[in-house]
Parts: sequence; structure tokens; C-alpha cells
Amino acid sequence: MPNLQHIDHVAITVSDLARSEEWYRTVLGLERRFEMWDEPLMLGAGDTCLALFADETKGDRADAPHLLHVAFRVDREGFQRAQDEFRARGVDFRFSDHGLAHSVYIKDPDGNRIEITTYELD
Repeated sequence: MPNLQHIDHVAITVSDLARSEEWYRTVLGLERRFEMWDEPLMLGAGDTCLALFADETKGDRADAPHLLHVAFRVDREGFQRAQDEFRARGVDFRFSDHGLAHSVYIKDPDGNRIEITTYELD
């Protein structure tokens, strides 16, 4: 089993990125992280981030997904161990190279996406 360290980030959709950034910075004191891209807009405190994605749905936001995925951070060894474990158990996963991090994505029995991520690329 991978040695999960903590939740890395929680991803949510918002109707207005700029307004949401201002609110989270002003109300919760979160700081902008990873400014090399515009979306997701990453805001954090300590080792935990909130990833804000623009809501792509048209119309009623009640039908929009609000929680995109939950991400757990692991070290490089745990990242490889997780992939090995998923293969052994027949769990489908998708690898993604984010440049500054590598992730694999799986789905729970209800279809919720779970991300295992590492920032240790070497």
C-alpha cells in the first residue's frame, strides 16, 4: 500500500475565477501558488491547496459538479508502489505529467476521482 502523507489539494468548480480568488484570499487568507498557469488557480495554506477550475456548464449550477477530485500526496517510492498495487488489483488508472508533479487518477465505486500525486520527479 502507498504511504499516504496528507491531502494535497481539493479541486472545485467556480463560476468566476477572479471573484473566487479574491474571496479565498481575503476571507480565508489563502495564498496564490504555482503561478505558471492560470487554471487551475491554486490557492494554499501550509501544505494543502484548493484548486479552482472555471465552471464549464451552461445554465443551472445545481447540476454542475462541485468536487472534481481528492488528491493525496506521496513520495516517489509511494507513487510507484501505488501504480504497482493498482495494476496488481486490476484497478484502471490514468497517468498525467503536470510538469512539476506526476499523478495517477483512479475512480472510487461511485465514480469519484481520486488522485495520487508526487512532486518528487527524480
